[in-house]
Amino acid sequence: MSHKPIYLDYHATTPCDQRVAEIVLHYMTNTFGNASSIDHIYGDKADIAVKQASKQIADLVGALPREVIFTSGATESINLVLQGLPSSGKKRIAVLPVEHKAVLDTCEVLSKKGLAEIVFLHVDRQGKLNLKHLEQVCAEGLSLLCVMAANNEIGTIYPIQAVGAIAQKYNIPFLCDGSQAVGKIPIDFTECGITYLAISGHKLYAPKGIGALIVKKGHYLEPIIHGGGHQKGMRSGTLNVPGIAGLGEACRLRQLEMAEDEKVIATKRDRLQTLLQESIPDLVINGDRTNRLAGNLHISIPSIPNKAIIARIRDRLAISTGSACSSGVEAPSHVLQAIALPENLIEGALRISIGKFTTDEECDRAANILAEAVHQVRQLILV
Repeated sequence: MSHKPIYLDYHATTPCDQRVAEIVLHYMTNTFGNASSIDHIYGDKADIAVKQASKQIADLVGALPREVIFTSGATESINLVLQGLPSSGKKRIAVLPVEHKAVLDTCEVLSKKGLAEIVFLHVDRQGKLNLKHLEQVCAEGLSLLCVMAANNEIGTIYPIQAVGAIAQKYNIPFLCDGSQAVGKIPIDFTECGITYLAISGHKLYAPKGIGALIVKKGHYLEPIIHGGGHQKGMRSGTLNVPGIAGLGEACRLRQLEMAEDEKVIATKRDRLQTLLQESIPDLVINGDRTNRLAGNLHISIPSIPNKAIIARIRDRLAISTGSACSSGVEAPSHVLQAIALPENLIEGALRISIGKFTTDEECDRAANILAEAVHQVRQLILV
């Protein structure tokens, strides 16, 4: 009996929820107007959909609807903040060394152009943030503080409320990449003192190519896309109404279902983790095991190259050797290097991420597939 390949790469992207897909289709084929067309009812209906989505997104993250700016995704949202931050001189930006490449690569470009000085915050072997060092850095003055809500590889969740309190104490704008966390853990934009929050639709069961940036009331960013002055002049371009409506619906559903879903997901993750530990005794679990995303299981199999495992399972099981943002790039994970993981564990690292549609049966089969692949590679090494 041939099985459909098992999908356990939810940190890379999620399948679109069928209920969300129906909303997207409706706004592509039926209510397809341009939200900026003010002269007829098609435009009116599209505008209503955008306003409704703004409210649904704001409700999920504790923001105001008028603080929502729509983008193509978290990468654009992050670029808009880093490149559009008003500044009278060279910016001083503090970042986690385990941030997504959207943050790190943009910071590197700004640094190379002489537009910014980048300060790296300290993390330990679990990827946990050193709050004492963070406070020291903030006390010296910053143009911007960047701390993600949760890591996309090892799943470590960051103490955003504590970070926001320190940022507010020193009057520093705070950019939080919420792409892996929004819709999985509670985040309150206002209470946490966040200035800019990046959201990605395809990480929470909405389509790819749609995202949002929540910009705290009273703050402004120089646009990086010009043409029409849409969205308070911060991001021009015809609004992606189907994507926006889909993102709004996905956020509404996450608000209703997140707490229960994440409990179930954590139970499935723990089941898979136990099965793997039983069949692969030297398996190492990476990251902060007491404070990680429910669906995250980042493992290393010492001295077993991850590429050898992937080659044997890729048509049956979808997992990854690292972040999808660097796919195709033959380089060790910057996250695993930043947490000083030993080289033999970096070489054997695999990211497994489960989600809302993962079944117990898939977890059981995945454990068998992985254990069998490890056994095959070990036999070759011994020969």
